[in-house]
Amino acid sequence: MSFGNHRDLVVWRKSMDLVILVYRLTEKFPKHEQYALTSQMRRAAVSIPSNIAEGRRRGTENEFRHFSRIALGSAAELETQIEIAFRLEYDNAESFKGSMDLLDEVLRMLNKISF
Repeated sequence: MSFGNHRDLVVWRKSMDLVILVYRLTEKFPKHEQYALTSQMRRAAVSIPSNIAEGRRRGTENEFRHFSRIALGSAAELETQIEIAFRLEYDNAESFKGSMDLLDEVLRMLNKISF
């Protein structure tokens, strides 16, 4: 495995797109969620590409896999938080579907590179 720039990884680019979707989705949440679910979802989303980038730059396959597993954990956390927000009806179903579809794609890619 060549350890070049993390920007070359499709999973990193898609997870960056996911961050933008999550920020846009959470902008519509009630104000009382600003320091609760909104903040948690944004941190979990940002953690995904951040850990991919860190693992890639560490330069070894073991470190990359380790940080990919951390990103996978953050993605699972985000999946749960999106489901909570959906059940609380904080936005329309279509907004949540777009986020979940992209998250599912990122999760599948992370599963492949993490183990």
